[in-house]
Amino acid sequence: MGTYLVVDGNSLTYRAFFALPTDMATASGQVTNAVFGFTSMLINVLRDHRPDGVLVAFDRPEPTFRHEAEPLYKAQREAAPDILRQQMGLVREVLDAVGITAIDRAGWEADDLIATATDELVARGKNVIIVTGDRDSYQLVDDATDVKVMYNKRGVSDYALYDEAGIAEKTGVTPDLYVQYAALRGDNSDNLPGVPGVGEKTAAKLINKYGGLDGIFAHVDEQTPKLRENLTEHEDRARKNLELMVLRHDA
Repeated sequence: MGTYLVVDGNSLTYRAFFALPTDMATASGQVTNAVFGFTSMLINVLRDHRPDGVLVAFDRPEPTFRHEAEPLYKAQREAAPDILRQQMGLVREVLDAVGITAIDRAGWEADDLIATATDELVARGKNVIIVTGDRDSYQLVDDATDVKVMYNKRGVSDYALYDEAGIAEKTGVTPDLYVQYAALRGDNSDNLPGVPGVGEKTAAKLINKYGGLDGIFAHVDEQTPKLRENLTEHEDRARKNLELMVLRHDA
């Protein structure tokens, strides 16, 4: 069958940049901490898993369909530091030098490209390991097709490899319910607030009991007064989150 790595290039480059000191530089003054960290991560993963192929997906600077659907999507994020942006092209040069394919597409996020590429590889009978520091890819994990996520927890060498049981242990829900759970809980990193008073444990409990947002809102009268009030007032927010958080498979 063969195993392929599908890598979230932006996520790992950002993680590397903030994990390593910015005094790593060439004689000409070019800061290289992100390039060094990303390359180190990639070498370690290649050594440990010896894949048959590697694909690296990147975000582009243009707005995506999510920004069009929700103007406040990721609006709280500050622009990447110049010394990080300057290294993105160098990361692409490293990949090109070693013959690893890098992809991006205007209007789409790397996560959507990863979802699409994963489907195509599975259809070809390949096993897939998604390497990322972004939890959105949890929804793609599938034991039946041998799709796993290697999640960068911190630094450049601390990873966890999750199958369905690992996602369930980590979040309290199975991968097929993850996006419903995330929509209810919200995602501060994307500026998508969840239902007030609903944290990770409450979200997992509700999703597991009712099977998703439709079931929760169909049984909202069964909840405590405060939770019922919050769910009712913020139903539209949760449903909008769901719309935005589901990864597209046609990028």
